Amino acid sequence: MASIWEKPAQYLKGVGPQRARLLARLGIHSVGDLLYHLPRRYEDRTLCRPVKAYGEGETATAEGEVVAVQETRARSGMSVLRVALRDRWGIFYAVWFNQPYVKKVAKVGARLTVTGKVKYGFGVPEIQVAEFEAGEGDEGLSTGRIVPVYPLTEKLSQRMLRTVVFNTLKAEAASCPEILPPDLLASHGLLERGRALCAVHFPESMAEAEEARRRLVFEELFLLQVALLRHRQRVLAVEKEHRCGADGPKVRALREHLPFTLTPAQERAWREIARDMESRYPMQRLLQGDVGSGKTVVAALALAKAAENGLQGALMAPTEILAEQHYLNLRELYAAVGIEAVLLTGSTKKEERLKRLAAVANGEAAVVVGTHALIQEEVSFQRLGLVVIDEQHRFGVRQRGLLQAKGKTPDVLVMTATPIPRTLALTLYGDLDLTVIDALPPGRQPVKTVWLRPAELGRVYRFVRAEVEKGRQAYFVCPLIEESEQLAAQAASKLARELEEIFPAFRIGLLHGRLKLEERDKVMAAFRRNDVQLLVATTVVEVGVDVPNATVMVILDADRFGLAQLHQLRGRVGRGAHASYCILIAERTTPEAAARMSALTTLADGFALAEEDLRLRGPGEFFGTRQSGLPELKVANILRDHALLELARTEAARYLERDPDLVSPAGRMIKAELEARFANIKNLVS
Repeated sequence: MASIWEKPAQYLKGVGPQRARLLARLGIHSVGDLLYHLPRRYEDRTLCRPVKAYGEGETATAEGEVVAVQETRARSGMSVLRVALRDRWGIFYAVWFNQPYVKKVAKVGARLTVTGKVKYGFGVPEIQVAEFEAGEGDEGLSTGRIVPVYPLTEKLSQRMLRTVVFNTLKAEAASCPEILPPDLLASHGLLERGRALCAVHFPESMAEAEEARRRLVFEELFLLQVALLRHRQRVLAVEKEHRCGADGPKVRALREHLPFTLTPAQERAWREIARDMESRYPMQRLLQGDVGSGKTVVAALALAKAAENGLQGALMAPTEILAEQHYLNLRELYAAVGIEAVLLTGSTKKEERLKRLAAVANGEAAVVVGTHALIQEEVSFQRLGLVVIDEQHRFGVRQRGLLQAKGKTPDVLVMTATPIPRTLALTLYGDLDLTVIDALPPGRQPVKTVWLRPAELGRVYRFVRAEVEKGRQAYFVCPLIEESEQLAAQAASKLARELEEIFPAFRIGLLHGRLKLEERDKVMAAFRRNDVQLLVATTVVEVGVDVPNATVMVILDADRFGLAQLHQLRGRVGRGAHASYCILIAERTTPEAAARMSALTTLADGFALAEEDLRLRGPGEFFGTRQSGLPELKVANILRDHALLELARTEAARYLERDPDLVSPAGRMIKAELEARFANIKNLVS
């Protein structure tokens, strides 16, 4: 029997080809998609009240028969549709602004259900309509009960969707197989699946709706954690061909040549990574740390450890400028210990590229740094033993897998300077061990962050001039332009010309993604030497750029940036011994953007900011699960359901201890559900 995830929604009662296309806009393609398209809220319509019983500004839902329709036009030109409705208590009014199409359904004799804020004019109540439904014939699904309100798309009404869901539940819910083991249901008081699906759509009470939702959230998170943990088990079940020994002369020499001593947090992270590399089984580890916490030097030690054991290491970064920065740093570090590093990016010239490819293929290059270019078919390693991926959230699970496939069970170290709340880390990286560098190196200066309006730019320029006259340097990051790298480059060039007029005594550098590698290196080298005092840049300086003498970061149109991006940009300053400043320039803007900038001015800790970012944006947008290669969660909300996530992970691990290959009858049900429901992550569920 086909699973609910394999049955097309088009053939359901009341759907058909046209409505199937509308449902597809909501991501509903199958019966399963429909049944797991949960209400975004509920309206309690069990108690009917007269509209006049509501106070000014309260939200009311009322149903009545249309007795009169009047359309007028306000002085502003706005159309106002005023409809008189009769219910058992008398007449009330419903008002729509600039929605003339409502006249097509608001005809005398029609029945309407309207929801909106109550206003009083001359003592008469009226509802300023936010949502409405027209018609009858949905078996009483929209009145006299707790009514589900769904996310919709244009031309798809609440009443229509309720009817389709109700009919589908009648046909499918009873035969929908249970996929959670009975002991799990009993021990955590979870509803059976069919009952939960019925109750979450058409509950008898709000308590029942929450109980049903809890069951479905746990189910989704349990399945995901089973997939992640099984994937992890499969990786760890295969012994690697290579195995690193204890730290040898190259690693010890590298540590002696470092211009600083590792912090206790770095030391702890290094010992965990070294232990993994010396293990019989491949390392699968996520290294988290705030901006400037010193993850890169830990990765450098890991790559050196691979090299002194006759292995090659690959470090993949999301942008050319970050890959170049890593390469330059590693080349300088490794010069004293005799480790050869090469750089491979999309802009590497053909002749030089062929030489570097040959060095990688014959093992002469022990460390290879690059961008996505590393996963191209022509790149062949002699003995790849360690894969390091920086800023993992910019890549996907697929890219990570392609690079791993260049070697035979290589160790994998994933790094991110974007702190991830633990709950999200368990979801995005549940197949990895977690190491956190939770302290900054001594000497890092707190960065004072302020939010100013464009009208105050004169004050900002005076402040920047004073800092540069003290011998310091500053960044100016131009507005975020997503349309094209070319437009971003043009905006940066224009800003550089304007600053040349404002600061004629200072040398100004320009950095953007369309510059050739040699030009970028030249600009960055000049900025590091303080031959350039002001660096105008696009977001290419977001990560990896380290100039301790730079003390001011000015971000123009800061409201266009995300919170994590603003924090990364701020992290470019505060790296030396001098007081540092981040200045956000933006008009008063949307509440969401204002909340981001207010958070940045009050919070310095990256993990606290990550929690705030997750709260502001919600889990669906925090990293983008599509990009990460994981399924988009239909039911669970990582922020709200963090306790259930922890419980689901514990129970998934416990279940896999007794049925690791999912071969029991219950295990086969779980596996079939995984393969049908999460078909887009075959690398995890197969």
